[in-house]
Amino acid sequence: MRAAIYNGQKNIQMTELPTPVPGDDDIVVRNLYASICGTDVAVYHHGPNTGHRVTIGGEFGHEMVSEVAAVGKHVKDIRVGDRVYPYPRLAKGDPKRAGTVGGFSEYVLIPKAEWNQQIYAVPEGISSRVASLIEPFTVGCRAARRSFPRAGENAIVFGAGTIGIAAAIALKNFGCDKVMICDHSDFRLNKARELGFLTCNNGKVDLKETAMEQFGTAPSITGATADVDIYIDAAGAEAILGQYQAMGKIESRMVIVAVLAGMRPVNVLNMTYSQHALIGSGGYNPEDVEDVLRIMASGRWNIESIITDEFPWEQLPKAIERAAQVDEALNVVIRY
Repeated sequence: MRAAIYNGQKNIQMTELPTPVPGDDDIVVRNLYASICGTDVAVYHHGPNTGHRVTIGGEFGHEMVSEVAAVGKHVKDIRVGDRVYPYPRLAKGDPKRAGTVGGFSEYVLIPKAEWNQQIYAVPEGISSRVASLIEPFTVGCRAARRSFPRAGENAIVFGAGTIGIAAAIALKNFGCDKVMICDHSDFRLNKARELGFLTCNNGKVDLKETAMEQFGTAPSITGATADVDIYIDAAGAEAILGQYQAMGKIESRMVIVAVLAGMRPVNVLNMTYSQHALIGSGGYNPEDVEDVLRIMASGRWNIESIITDEFPWEQLPKAIERAAQVDEALNVVIRY
């Protein structure tokens, strides 16, 4: 089978490995499409400790849609040809391998596979290209859920990448009224705007003033501010936490989903008097998969429009380089 081996910074070996054979209780899936994650880009450009856990000398990739290619003799209710989403936390039987399922290899062995555990059925109404985005959309959905959204609330999402857009869509799905997406890339903001979201290039204009114009005003401990209940950091820039503390209204909350290692200063007194909440969000749970499948199947949003580039498997390194070009690309997928 075709396989991509991660050998360190800017070093991917495109090679052949033996095609896996299922044991009695296992299945083997053949990947149809794989999406490139921002952390795949990070480990490619900066090394193995800058994103999810990727083993030097091992297969990697985790955002994919697949079809069942072979089943073990004890597997009763999974059929060859079934189109599936391999759930990365369980697909290899080890949650630590969630980032190294093998999405950039042609075939993947999934031990002891069961429906709604290691794999989920992909509804017919979802194209395979869109289905390759299920994993990042579950990350965004989880971040939106962790904000405890209520109907009619307003939100700002930092980051117009796949996870930021996914979080914005999930917030609308959960009943939020107005949702604004902020980014420094006008290219990506235009994609968000086409999906119906308010947008702001907070590298060019004052976010607080723009947000007050769009959302109206509400009290903060330093005076009038934007009437925004929820902030989600899907960008990871150092300044975002300070921006929230400076402009968050009383009883607002912020969810941090972007991976940015290290310590960040928090004004605890300001946080206490403002009754702000800082909430972490990582990964996803089965309920997020179920919600994303419903969102994608509904057809309410043109999710496929955020896929800006498609490359054949043979051009994986070029595709990862392309995914890093935030002013020209948004989501980049691999075709098998």
